[in-house]
Amino acid sequence: MQIQHNFSLKQYNTFGIDVKAEAFISVTKLEDLRKVLKRSYASDLFILGGGSNMLLTGDIPKTVLHIALTGKEIISETEENVIIEAAAGENWHEFVMWTLDQDFGGLENLSLIPGNVGTSPIQNIGAYGVELKDSFVSCKAMHIQTLEEKEFSLEDCNFGYRNSVFKHDLKGEYIITSVRFRLTRKKHQLKVDYGSIISELEIKGITSPSIKDISNAVIAIRRSKLPDPAEIGNSGSFFKNPVIEKSQYEKLKAEYPNIPSYPISHTQVKVPAGWLIDTAGLKGYRDGDAGVHRNQALVLVNYGEASGNEILMLSKKVQETVYKRFGIHLEAEVNII
Repeated sequence: MQIQHNFSLKQYNTFGIDVKAEAFISVTKLEDLRKVLKRSYASDLFILGGGSNMLLTGDIPKTVLHIALTGKEIISETEENVIIEAAAGENWHEFVMWTLDQDFGGLENLSLIPGNVGTSPIQNIGAYGVELKDSFVSCKAMHIQTLEEKEFSLEDCNFGYRNSVFKHDLKGEYIITSVRFRLTRKKHQLKVDYGSIISELEIKGITSPSIKDISNAVIAIRRSKLPDPAEIGNSGSFFKNPVIEKSQYEKLKAEYPNIPSYPISHTQVKVPAGWLIDTAGLKGYRDGDAGVHRNQALVLVNYGEASGNEILMLSKKVQETVYKRFGIHLEAEVNII
């Protein structure tokens, strides 16, 4: 366990923002995590996972604690289901690919989402009609101050749309060390009726898809729309899809007959943020090295040397433009630091 000072975080955040950490420690063992927490004040630490859901707007005048715990194992299994535990530092997409190699179903729609397993419950990651909570069993976490280890059940996590107890009531109090999932071994519950999955399967001539077929379709769709963080800095979807009242939606539909929507309840409708940004004329917009991606308006990108503040200013321009056009406020999905 090595402490490095004045450490660049450019390779540790998917936006590729070049900011410095006062100090940097990467822990690969629980005992090392405990040692660091025991000798450090919680206020002196900045916890870093996969760096995929954040926008860094300045240097970090703290010790950055990088959670790099790895490992995965089968905890229990029946004829129908299996419970898998994965350590927090496991790469999310590689973990999903591993479950598919074992023919375990449930996470295929969540393929190619950037980040690590440990950060996935914090915002209840989701894509193409599936959310983490659908297969979540529990997660283990260590309290930053007391070092108490606690297991959080599905109910404890209070999951919502891109939300959990870890983003609000318990924000900054715990470090998730591992996550358990219940996956199917037989009779996989396939979700193909969201987004472009059906169209992608039809293009490939697949009428009876396997979980791997669905994963491949999701990967193809994401790669066609979303930039690879290794090539263009980004954090995936920058904004949440807003939920609006049905009455407001009906007024918008009268003006924009092609506006897409997804019913949430009898009174609320979810509208794609990407469509709002695109229709507002910002798809492909660029200001220096900060831009709105040309293929997916929901994604803000760093074309090279943009600062975190330049990305932040761009996000505010997007919010102001969309609000002026539609009367809808877009909420950032990423954590702005």
